[in-house]
Amino acid sequence: METFDVVSPLGVQVVESKAVAPRLADLDGKTIGEVRNGVFKGDVTFPLIRKVLTARYPRARIIPYTAFPHLKGADNPAAQREHARAIAALAREQGCDAVISGNGA
Repeated sequence: METFDVVSPLGVQVVESKAVAPRLADLDGKTIGEVRNGVFKGDVTFPLIRKVLTARYPRARIIPYTAFPHLKGADNPAAQREHARAIAALAREQGCDAVISGNGA
């Protein structure tokens, strides 16, 4: 009888999981930054997300994705890490309580 190795379609964990920040209880009165990776129509989706958020949370302040730097050539892990650090620092400088990133496909 022939045997086969089976690989899970979920893949294997190759990066150590880290703790994430707790979710905010409410977004009203909070400052929210939009961070675009340039992969999927952020120029279309972010204005829609912004419209819904400001309707639901009228005191929220949204910092648009155009206020944050965009990284081209995202296949370079070292550049990605440095870019993420720069965005985090800019978000702190701008007073962001939360950041929306990775919307889309």
